[in-house]
Amino acid sequence: MSAAAIHITPVPRYLADRSSPEDEHYVFAYTITIDNQSDETVTLISRRWLITDANGKRIEVEGSGVVGEQPAIAAGDDYTYTSGVSLETPVGVMEGFYTLRRDDGSEFEAPIAPFRLAQPNLIN
Repeated sequence: MSAAAIHITPVPRYLADRSSPEDEHYVFAYTITIDNQSDETVTLISRRWLITDANGKRIEVEGSGVVGEQPAIAAGDDYTYTSGVSLETPVGVMEGFYTLRRDDGSEFEAPIAPFRLAQPNLIN
């Protein structure tokens, strides 16, 4: 099995009620669905994010699992979680990868393609 059998779909959204643009504080939630289209169970053991705001400020986030879990995702199944991030600008980009473990103990990285975080109606 390769990383190509793992499909990662992000859905970001701006949280206006938690943001404070006058203080350069923009909060976004993102829901990620990890779809295991392989023929074996994988366990998500860690994540690595690179978050870049509109000023070019880069933040790297690494850690065990996601939202306090290290989910096992069965063959043909998916796993969805929601988390969040705050930026100093109304636009940014997130990208990264998950490290997944196969049943035989081997590990591989599943890339997370860049996706945009943006305050809606920013450009009229």
